[in-house]
Amino acid sequence: MAPATAPSVEGRPRPARRLPPAGEGTGGSYPRRVRKALVTGVTGQDGSYLAELLLAKGYEVHGLIRRASTFNTQRLDPIYRDPHESGVRFLMHYADLSDSGSLVNLIRELQPEEIYHLGAQTHVKVSFEIPEYTADATGMGTARMLEAIRASGVETRFYQASSSEMFGSAPPPQSESTAFHPRSPYGVAKVFAYWFAVNYREAHGLFASNGILFNHESPRRGETFVTRKITRAVARIAAGIQDKLYLGNLHSKRDWGYAPEYVEVMWQMLQQDEPADYVIATGEAHTPQEFCELAFDHAGLDWERHVEVDESYFRPSEVDYLCGDSSLAKKALGWEPKVRFPELVRLMVDADVQLLEDELAGRLVRQDRDH
Repeated sequence: MAPATAPSVEGRPRPARRLPPAGEGTGGSYPRRVRKALVTGVTGQDGSYLAELLLAKGYEVHGLIRRASTFNTQRLDPIYRDPHESGVRFLMHYADLSDSGSLVNLIRELQPEEIYHLGAQTHVKVSFEIPEYTADATGMGTARMLEAIRASGVETRFYQASSSEMFGSAPPPQSESTAFHPRSPYGVAKVFAYWFAVNYREAHGLFASNGILFNHESPRRGETFVTRKITRAVARIAAGIQDKLYLGNLHSKRDWGYAPEYVEVMWQMLQQDEPADYVIATGEAHTPQEFCELAFDHAGLDWERHVEVDESYFRPSEVDYLCGDSSLAKKALGWEPKVRFPELVRLMVDADVQLLEDELAGRLVRQDRDH
């Protein structure tokens, strides 16, 4: 792993830029000012939880969103307020990871103390079908963000959302010292982004930290991801709306944690004195079959009667076993997972059962907004 500082071209250490930790003022009689954070990928699972966390900590939060012809901000409903109101601390801005100019302008305008880069094309199976787009959005998108920070001259701290998919076929347990061997275009793009963050830390003194997060789930997980696909199907099968669930490889092993706990450690990484890279994981590995067994059983169903394997969902090159070693995060950040696998499965099933009940009863009303 790359150290937090590295020799410059003159052979002298180039320290990372320093900013006061969150909540600290400028000292003396000057009042504290509200800290600003910019979050890319704010409409996703992690982005929505992170925005909530930062608002609770007193931040002014700015989210980067892409223009779309349909509303895709429903995960942000709990925190959204009309920007015409006074005292609004959550605002969204149109920009795109493929448009360098929009990124430079936005960072220069906002002057955020912290930037959390979560935006990417994040579906591993889909990355095999759109590898060029995945490389551009996931890999080059990070390069554009880092260069936008450098070009704007803004003093900030940068969090890069790295992924356990970078490890690929490397044997478990995977830690910060494990060599990368990605097995998908998504994993390859994330490795590129990881090293770009390390390079800007070493070459330009940027406070840049990589969070190598293993799989983390929640009721806000996208409906095409396997865990949410399972829990959503359980709710619909229990209600008599659906009969079969088609899945791919049931025997690959993954380290699944709870997303709200993982966004908390993202924030912790940027409060440290030195930038560094951390593996975040539970240290336990389970299979999709185990997830099915617990999820269906929780609803009083027999998973074998409803689950069938569809080989079209198999990846061209599979990742068989991911299980993380987050000892460094425990030692340096004091972080440990609290929600374990059985509880995670149960809370996701319960959430999807409730969601379906609300949908069928007409209790859900979409909040339309221009921003």
